[in-house]
Amino acid sequence: MSAETAGALARRIARTLELDRAARAIEYEDAWWTWGQVADVANAVAAAVPGPGAPLGVVLRNSPWHVGVLLGVLLADACAVTINPSLGPERLRTEIGELALAGLAGTEADLDAIGADFGVRLTPAAIPAAPPAVPPGAVPRPGVAVRMLTSGTTGPPQRVDLGADTLLRTFEGAKHYESRRSREPALRGGVAIVSAPLIHVGGLFRVLQCVLDGRSFVLLPRFEVAAWAAAVRRYRPKTASLVPAALRMVLDSDLTRDDLSSLLSVVSGTAPLDVADQDAFTERFGVPVLRSYGATEFGGGVAGWNLADHREFAAAKRGSVGRAHAGCGLRVIDPDGAELPAGEVGVLEVRPAQHGAGADWMRTADLARIDSDGFLYIVGRADQTIVRGGFKIHPEHVKSVLERHPAVSAAAVLGVPDARLGAVPVAVVEPRPGHALDHETLLAHAGGELARYELPARVRFVASLPRTPSGKVDLAAARALAEPGEGTG
Repeated sequence: MSAETAGALARRIARTLELDRAARAIEYEDAWWTWGQVADVANAVAAAVPGPGAPLGVVLRNSPWHVGVLLGVLLADACAVTINPSLGPERLRTEIGELALAGLAGTEADLDAIGADFGVRLTPAAIPAAPPAVPPGAVPRPGVAVRMLTSGTTGPPQRVDLGADTLLRTFEGAKHYESRRSREPALRGGVAIVSAPLIHVGGLFRVLQCVLDGRSFVLLPRFEVAAWAAAVRRYRPKTASLVPAALRMVLDSDLTRDDLSSLLSVVSGTAPLDVADQDAFTERFGVPVLRSYGATEFGGGVAGWNLADHREFAAAKRGSVGRAHAGCGLRVIDPDGAELPAGEVGVLEVRPAQHGAGADWMRTADLARIDSDGFLYIVGRADQTIVRGGFKIHPEHVKSVLERHPAVSAAAVLGVPDARLGAVPVAVVEPRPGHALDHETLLAHAGGELARYELPARVRFVASLPRTPSGKVDLAAARALAEPGEGTG
């Protein structure tokens, strides 16, 4: 990742922030932050960063201040290491201790909850004016703009280093969805709406895209139908992004076509979207839903629909997540690694354009097929990953946390369908003989290590888990026990 490209990203951000300091930048909780206010936070943070490549942990929440902190790290050509505040204090302390950070950025409440007091302590009340010394053990990451925890598309969650060059290619590739885009910084008309969490790749990329484009946006603390719909009615955007869970919530609401009359399309990604929901949304609101496919590991989207493809192929290619973005490679392979012909199901591999010329093929955990016209269909998972509202959950990790409770003999964690979230984890638990246990106690124990979205939606206690002849838990039989019923919490 070249220093020249990293400098280009910082320069683009700096130029955008200073185009018109009095202009509106971010609407948050019914009040506007100007570009100047965002720039003041970003510049103060940049001045407090120890130096280029310094890894700064950023506790990301959806607020203008957190956007400013993120931009400040990028302005300094440092590395923003994303920290998920929903993981809980104990797990956060463990993770932060393993990341070899030069400092931590978060609200006073965030840092106090974690018990962090080292390196750069950036808070709204007191942003240091001079760079402090880098703590011993901090590992510089020159050229890395964002170090993000993946949701596990290509395997177990891991940290992925996204260079400035990758980010710039990602945002250039977003032209797939837009008819016109200038390469030069300029403030744009219209107001975008960002409802995805900044800690998720969809939210972070959308915010950075707005900043690089000079586009003002509404930033919602979390997705709520009423707040989102009010923003759509007020600013009348032509397109909006909705993860499948949010799209389902809109479908379940009392919104009408008039409420969404400005929308020409809705882009949906981050998790599998039920085709029935896609059809129902278009029929009810008259708005095409453009599905997409991507991952943090790829540096963003690698396939998707645009309106031209939708007009021509929507009926014939129902269920597809679209075609490869310009420069991206998609192929399906068999267990031996041989590429399969069009229409056959296998494991999907991706060669992201965001990784530049000569990028390697990346193997995913998705089962897919690609038809003769290049349309990609995701047909399942090659592993047991549960996708809950766009967040991927690995059952073995949840299972191991549950089994560390002294009253648990064994556990199985399975994904079961959910109309709103796509799927949710359900635990089937075998208590140790003579131990009483209820789901509130067990989930309180698990909450110290698991993110909220990883916690089982239900827990069922059984006298004995079904097992195979080899003594392993029979997951097929356990799945039948995971359905709601007596003993379920």
